[in-house]
Amino acid sequence: KLNDSAYTTIANRAFNMVTAENEMKIDATEPSQNNFNFTNADKVYNWAVQNGKQVRGHTLAWHSQQPSWMQNMSGSALRSAMINHIKGVMSHYKGKIPYWDVVNEAFDDGNGGRRSSNLQSTGNDWIEVAFQTAREADPAAKLCYNDYNIDNWSWSKTQGVYAMVKDFKARNVPIDCVGLQ
Repeated sequence: KLNDSAYTTIANRAFNMVTAENEMKIDATEPSQNNFNFTNADKVYNWAVQNGKQVRGHTLAWHSQQPSWMQNMSGSALRSAMINHIKGVMSHYKGKIPYWDVVNEAFDDGNGGRRSSNLQSTGNDWIEVAFQTAREADPAAKLCYNDYNIDNWSWSKTQGVYAMVKDFKARNVPIDCVGLQ
């Protein structure tokens, strides 16, 4: 969209923060294991900064849009790959991106519990580990959990996310914000 002048004119006039749609996701930033590529993410970042905007990093750990090398992993190998990915991306943008969606869409729509995914299968503490890793990688960044369908208090998914955040806060697991899609 950065080549669409109508889009960029509106974005420049109406917004003070930019969130990359796909350019900062796992498949875009680490297409092969330990081979990071920030070309498209940097284009979004640079456009935003050149136009006086902040950038919200989206997203570091997600069950979707994983590159094939990660989709084929499990257990401790997948856990290590997730940690390495978070460190690699956040070190590239350390001190530059004030907000990060550390984990995206980890809760099930129907029952409010955790979504079944390869990341969930690495252990129930994978979200906690992702947030701890992100805090270590950039202590100044605000760390967010992001999800959809969590804006109605009576929904079980909303309650599941709330319970996680409440638990994290009680145990000093670093989480600063929740993004509502």
